[in-house]
Amino acid sequence: MTRDRPRTRRAPARHRDFAARPDAWMFFRQWLRNPRAMAALSPSSRQLARLMITQLPAGARHIIELGGGTGVFTQALLEHGIVPRELLVVELNEELHQLLRRRFPDVQIVCGDAQELENIVRHTGFAAGHGADAVISGLGMLSMPRSTQRAILSAVFAVLRPGGRFIQFTYAPASPVSRELLNELGLEVRRAGIALLNVPPATVFVYTAKAPKPARSR
Repeated sequence: MTRDRPRTRRAPARHRDFAARPDAWMFFRQWLRNPRAMAALSPSSRQLARLMITQLPAGARHIIELGGGTGVFTQALLEHGIVPRELLVVELNEELHQLLRRRFPDVQIVCGDAQELENIVRHTGFAAGHGADAVISGLGMLSMPRSTQRAILSAVFAVLRPGGRFIQFTYAPASPVSRELLNELGLEVRRAGIALLNVPPATVFVYTAKAPKPARSR
């Protein structure tokens, strides 16, 4: 006669998946150390990454990613066909920066502050003579003071080519950048969609420079 083995309770599938992803644990540890510097508790979902990438301009080649995290967007960009040498990733957290360098050795990964993007682009020579086609951002813009937002947006649009796009996600239903600041910087915004399967759900916004008004004829 055999004895029944004691049953053990299994963790919910979502928790098992999270535990099986060492990158997710690293991301969570960084959030515990400095919650204000991290945009979320866990890396972004692939659904969110796809939604972000569908907002790239047609024929986009030179892409900058701000706040690379564990590389969800970086991987999606490479799978989309962006050539590694034509992708620049800026990550402020040193541990995540090292992780990205190990995961993507052929991509230019810089440990730096998004507010210094102009200097970073100048120093690396990225997209020299062309300008970036788009900047994709995983930064926590919603929690930033207006002065920091202003510095980042000014730097972003200084390195974008004419007609380039700044693609940002947020966990709020409205744009993380106020209408007042958009008007100050001469920018406009549109809501691109919602990634409902992301945890938490995320909304994607696309920012572009306003077209100059045509001169009035006398």
